[in-house]
Amino acid sequence: MSLSCSDCFSDLLCSEDSNIIFSCGGDELPEYSSDLDSNPIDVEESIAGLLEDERDLAGISSCPSHHQLIEASARAESVAWLLKVHRYYGFQPLTAYLSVNYLDRFLYSHHLPKLNGWPLQLLSVACLSLAAKMEEQLVPSLLDLQVEGARFNFEAKNIQRMELLVLRVLDWRLRSISPFCYLNFFSFKIDPTGIYTGFLSSRATDIILSTIQETSFLEYRPSCIAAATILCAANDLPNFSFITAQHAESWTHGLHKDNIMSCYESIRQVMLKSKAKRQPKVLPQHRVMTRASIILSDDSSSSSYKRRKLNNDSWEDDDKRSSD
Repeated sequence: MSLSCSDCFSDLLCSEDSNIIFSCGGDELPEYSSDLDSNPIDVEESIAGLLEDERDLAGISSCPSHHQLIEASARAESVAWLLKVHRYYGFQPLTAYLSVNYLDRFLYSHHLPKLNGWPLQLLSVACLSLAAKMEEQLVPSLLDLQVEGARFNFEAKNIQRMELLVLRVLDWRLRSISPFCYLNFFSFKIDPTGIYTGFLSSRATDIILSTIQETSFLEYRPSCIAAATILCAANDLPNFSFITAQHAESWTHGLHKDNIMSCYESIRQVMLKSKAKRQPKVLPQHRVMTRASIILSDDSSSSSYKRRKLNNDSWEDDDKRSSD
């Protein structure tokens, strides 16, 4: 179903000067990296800077009362579609996270004419396209992004106009601090030898993507989510099962064990629900009779009956002889 929505949004075209995209007002955008190859002191300072910037960058948990009311099911459906396309093209985990981040930040600041249907689908495509352009080397065309059960197919020009609206609403701030920025750092805090850091970061990444559909995690900062997911990953290994939220609080200044523990418990609940859904239903066992077994059973029953009849006849003959 192809939609032309040129008249549906009056403010899809923005008036910003295109030069500001590149000038950024003379200030350079901060780079967010979790590279641990540099000096440990520099890494500590970098992580401290990320924690400080979490308060300044756009987030949606600081004022939840002003968040546009959107049904959790509608958001979950949009996020599920984003993750399907993410898996379909093998995008980076950060691409999936950013696309959802743009979606939530947009809904926090802007009103859609409808909270489900094609406007939300159009927004999802635009957010995914922007995230892919930020992180991926090869970005599919706007038409090719609309796969994996997309309910509506939009023309490229309409998606581009929606991208401009998203950029304007987000104040052109597409760089966002994510939990992935902290994973390697927290992993080395648990395992300074580096033997298990790859597993811890990979497992934590999977957990983040598996819980991103839940609106309850919008109240936690990226650093808290990173600490909680690393804690979950560590508890899966016998060597680190003793690690608690209290240990995680000491990894860097700005973490709070109560928040980490709350996030950790929420993750565990989501994982238990997901595990319960994946468990196959056990059907009652029924004895299946094949045609051959039925025939054999009938023959066996018939022969058994004949033997009983012959025996009965012989008993009758014996009785007659005895009576004589």
